[in-house]
Amino acid sequence: MMSAVEDAAGEIGYQSLGTFEFLVDEKKRFYFMEANARVQVEHPITEMVYGINLVKAQIRVAAGEKINFPLELEMRGHSIECRINAEDPETFVPSPGKIEFLVLPGGEGIRVDSAAYCGWQIPPDYDSLVAKIIAYAPTRSLAIRKIQTALEMTTIVGVKTNLPLHLQILSSTEFQEGNYDTQFMERFLQLKNQEQKDAV
Repeated sequence: MMSAVEDAAGEIGYQSLGTFEFLVDEKKRFYFMEANARVQVEHPITEMVYGINLVKAQIRVAAGEKINFPLELEMRGHSIECRINAEDPETFVPSPGKIEFLVLPGGEGIRVDSAAYCGWQIPPDYDSLVAKIIAYAPTRSLAIRKIQTALEMTTIVGVKTNLPLHLQILSSTEFQEGNYDTQFMERFLQLKNQEQKDAV
């Protein structure tokens, strides 16, 4: 996949930060989906596992500098990012309003990208993203445990958020075993709704 990206970027003469996205089937065959000539919301994952600052590199390239990344970028460890949105975790309807109390996590291997603060009025007109919480660890199972702990430490009062939904997904066997696909959320929500009906 990396070789295909290098070939494609070289063919079009692309010289900035960008993202090539693929879908992978059950036989590990990959299919090109799209290319984005910009920083993606998920860029902290790449930064954590490769140990590079993509935004800084992009600015330097735009300024005319030549960036000499190692010829072979080495991926190390695992990283998981959760996008915390001001939205109802059941209906996914945006939940604008004032953040009355805010505690964000920290610690080794935890990164938080956010401009949120106590007293911030989340407007209804824009993306409801409050924070990106990222965990890094040597193994995927440890990264899952770290992000779970980080989310449990996070407190946001005044608006509804999708924190509970992230924790439920992270606890699911299918996610933990890495056996998910493009229909994962559909199955997950159906199972969740059935469990709620059975509990009544």
